[in-house]
Amino acid sequence: MSTFHLLNFGCRASQADGAALKKQLLDAGLREVQNAEQSRVAVLNTCTVTASADAEVRQMIRRIHRANPECRILVTGCYAQRAPDEIARLAGVDWVVGNSHKHTVAELLAATLTQEPGGDTARANPGGPPATSLPESHALVQIQEPNTSLSVPEAESAVEKAPANIRVGKISDEFHFAPVYPDDRTRPTLKVQDGCDARCSFCIIPEVRGSSRSLPPDTVIEQVRQLARTGVKEIVLSGINLGSYGRDLDRRINFLGLLERILGEISMARLRISSIEPMDVSPHLIRLVANEPRMAQHFHVPLQSGCDRILRQMNRRYWTRQYAERINSIRDQIPNCGIGADVMVGFPGESDKDHLASVRFLKSLPITYVHVFPYSARPGTPAAGMPGQVNGRVAHERGREIRDLIAEKRHAFHAAQVGRTLSALTLDETEDGAQVALTSNYLKVALPGSPITRNTLLDVQVGRADNNLLYGYPCDSASLELGELISINTRC
Repeated sequence: MSTFHLLNFGCRASQADGAALKKQLLDAGLREVQNAEQSRVAVLNTCTVTASADAEVRQMIRRIHRANPECRILVTGCYAQRAPDEIARLAGVDWVVGNSHKHTVAELLAATLTQEPGGDTARANPGGPPATSLPESHALVQIQEPNTSLSVPEAESAVEKAPANIRVGKISDEFHFAPVYPDDRTRPTLKVQDGCDARCSFCIIPEVRGSSRSLPPDTVIEQVRQLARTGVKEIVLSGINLGSYGRDLDRRINFLGLLERILGEISMARLRISSIEPMDVSPHLIRLVANEPRMAQHFHVPLQSGCDRILRQMNRRYWTRQYAERINSIRDQIPNCGIGADVMVGFPGESDKDHLASVRFLKSLPITYVHVFPYSARPGTPAAGMPGQVNGRVAHERGREIRDLIAEKRHAFHAAQVGRTLSALTLDETEDGAQVALTSNYLKVALPGSPITRNTLLDVQVGRADNNLLYGYPCDSASLELGELISINTRC
């Protein structure tokens, strides 16, 4: 039986794609192994949001090829859609399959690996004809981009190699869906929306993901129902632009209605919303999360900049005042809510004054964590050609300043949890031998001495906060001996 090793990069939606791809590979008869050194095929499901994301993929390809030259590498996902020719030049890469054809990966590998002479030990000519015949609507497009990859040090383009098989074309309006495979995850991600119709000036995602499209509500309901039957306690609903859910289906269908239908029809223990745009955080959505105990008390709302001038240059569709209104409304109605944001530093034309405005704005908000990242020029986006590109060292220093500010906020939020009782789900994770759980408001808590197993939803009493981790014990302690309880309380 042919083996595969799957590596996922990037956002929650990409992780959901990876879970679906894994299920397809298993259903096709391939067997998963835990590392590429033992695998016949390595599948890399990639991100291309930043230059560093691209570099991380190239580095992984080189590492796999050095460790196991016989391992055949297939690169798929957003980076594969954006720059297939660049990837195809890398030693060890046999296939580059864009998002347009990602749903054919399992079929491609199953057919190729079973048809090769010599079975599991032979290596077919990667530059040969496609191993499967695709429907006409998914006709293969061999992309030949300008030879810009010669300037990429990692590409090693001077090395002679057989050309990789490239499968990249126009992304269709179809939502290619495969059921989530929960495997060892306690919190599977269900992607209910893909693509984006917004045109933020820095973002390449509409080009590599296509237009916004939604999974039909009946399919979502059935998938959630099936996951609930397997014993899953929490599902994360994700999308590229989650708040746009349903707009391509029917004007009467929207994301809030989908949530209400799931909660009304299925006994799901907990639903969590992944990243959602500020203008889609409506008063009705906030009220639903505030009043429904099965909704995780957690919002992640991308900000990008706390300066109105830069938001306009980014083509973001809100002002800082509107963003603040929504974040403060969340905190007013859900006082202990976990609230996260994405912030970009070093956008073209961002001055010291603009950065200071962002810092002051962030300081005024009840945010509990932030993902900070420097601007990265993406070929073909409007921002890549804008004047005033910011020096990388300056962007790095601005990022450090914001991280220091948010570290203080996060420390204060952790300290405020001490003595509280929080709903939490145990994960496939330990800390110094202690079971780790994730709280409804998106904090990790270690449970030293607790015999609780993974995928258990329970109330946890928080005893102390230490760095980025809480320590506590289950409130339902009937299963613990008195000595164990005393020990746990002492450590907390």
